[in-house]
Amino acid sequence: MLSLALGSRPIAPAQVWDALLHGGSAAETEVVRTMRLPRTLVGALVGAALAVAGVVMQGLTRNPIAEPGILGVSQGASVGVVLAIAFAGVHTTGGYMWFAIAGAGVASVAVYAVAARGRGGATPVKLALSGAAVNALLAAVIAAVLTTRAAALDEYRFWQVGSLSGRDAEVAAQTWPFVLAGLLLVAFVARGLDALALGEDMAKGLGQNIAAVRIVGGLGATVLTGAGVAAAGPIAFVGLAVPHVARAVVGTDHRWLLPMAALLGPVMLLVADTVGRLVMPPGEVPAGVMTALIGVPFLVVLVRGKGVAA
Repeated sequence: MLSLALGSRPIAPAQVWDALLHGGSAAETEVVRTMRLPRTLVGALVGAALAVAGVVMQGLTRNPIAEPGILGVSQGASVGVVLAIAFAGVHTTGGYMWFAIAGAGVASVAVYAVAARGRGGATPVKLALSGAAVNALLAAVIAAVLTTRAAALDEYRFWQVGSLSGRDAEVAAQTWPFVLAGLLLVAFVARGLDALALGEDMAKGLGQNIAAVRIVGGLGATVLTGAGVAAAGPIAFVGLAVPHVARAVVGTDHRWLLPMAALLGPVMLLVADTVGRLVMPPGEVPAGVMTALIGVPFLVVLVRGKGVAA
């Protein structure tokens, strides 16, 4: 309701309901239905996608600071979008989606392959380090492409800041099937993630197919990340902060944790987007900037061991 009511032109909640249900006045209907409702739907989809992807990545890696941005998956999706803009002539969200998911998948495989080599396999620390290395490499790839393809720079600059501005009903329609597919995939591995939290040996003893859990869960997280990044750009820290808040509310059972993250993710992203519209009127601060302003202090508290990351 706040996302629909607040902005450069505030609209009373009663008028918002009237515009949604009965049409309201022409001006209010245009603002609410055409501009703010699609933006809010995209924010809800992206927030849910990134938050659930964060839960799954933390469960698969058993690393409390794992999330799409830190592990390089969001950067992989960004590379996919850059290549789509620069070389494939793609300029729509629907086109971005496939390239972003492919880029996120390649980045996920690369991070795991690097971490799995050597003694001890893919430990949480090695996954975080390999994610940082892949992140740096992919950032260099993006810079190299953009310096040689100047025509793609303006379009990428608008997209990469991470924002819900200008997202219309077509973007929401192109995003929700991928988000639904990703949510269904991760729902199948909820019990497996619970078992994996006890350790691989214990999970195998409980009859879980660890390889299947990792493949299905990783695929679901990749689809969710790719869809979220394609729709709104690389929005950071939603996948990091929301899983810890959800865990503090409902505990560590992934059958409850995943749905709670899917509810809290949209709340965090829409609050950040709404606040961004209000702090510098008539302009706005992009949602990706606002989530970073919220997420950086959260990460500092988390690392210092005083947060909810238990």
